[in-house]
Amino acid sequence: MNIFVCVKQVPDTETKVQPNGDGTFIETSSIKWIMNPYDEFAVEQALLVKAANAGSTVTVLRVGGVKDTEALRTAMAMGADDAILVDAEDNLDSYTIAKSLKGAIDKSGKSADLILCGKQAIDDDCLQVPQVLATMMELPSVSVIVGFEQAGDTVTVKREIEGGALEIYEVKTPVVLATNKGINTPRYASLPGIMKAKRKPMQQLSLADVGVSLEDRRVVYSDFSLPPEKPAGKKFDAMDDAAAAGVVAEVVGLLRTEAKVL
Repeated sequence: MNIFVCVKQVPDTETKVQPNGDGTFIETSSIKWIMNPYDEFAVEQALLVKAANAGSTVTVLRVGGVKDTEALRTAMAMGADDAILVDAEDNLDSYTIAKSLKGAIDKSGKSADLILCGKQAIDDDCLQVPQVLATMMELPSVSVIVGFEQAGDTVTVKREIEGGALEIYEVKTPVVLATNKGINTPRYASLPGIMKAKRKPMQQLSLADVGVSLEDRRVVYSDFSLPPEKPAGKKFDAMDDAAAAGVVAEVVGLLRTEAKVL
């Protein structure tokens, strides 16, 4: 099987972000980048499928800047065979990213039997790329999957829905699947795996190579800004029983007139 995994590189969750100078994105010069956590489940599932299907290969794909290839190297250290990086701005919209991923898969020269993605990225939370990619490739798609079983060219997946219930789908490959936490436990990259990842092939393509231009964008971001600082809190002294009733009345009044929660 030819298995492709689409990953995104996102800021570490402890990173303090700041808008860049022109407000079109965040300042990236000092950010620590990591693989999107939901994509880790996709990589692990790809490796499990590879182990169950002799002769399979796992190729990881990413669209973004070349300044840091941490996400792709991490996936290859976990066990992926090779990687493709489409050099592009980090603030592209979902449509352009999906089109770039499709172009990279086409450019690889391999037919995709299974395409895995995380259900969403933790930075923009769009939840769109897997579905848009599947539409572009004219493939079935199931998202938010927490269970996976394969029998030949048929996969049975469990999908979480609201209320804790599960939907079960049976689909033929090729298919695009978007993983959720709980489907597996991603492995840690071993030291030998990290060393091997440095020697594994990583193909670098431009947007033009995959048939995409910046004019393909449907959404252009602007006016990034930090949320306003919260006003200082107010303290009330109600230790004196005689003053307690007055303090309670004052707090209730403020909740009604200022906070407007009552």
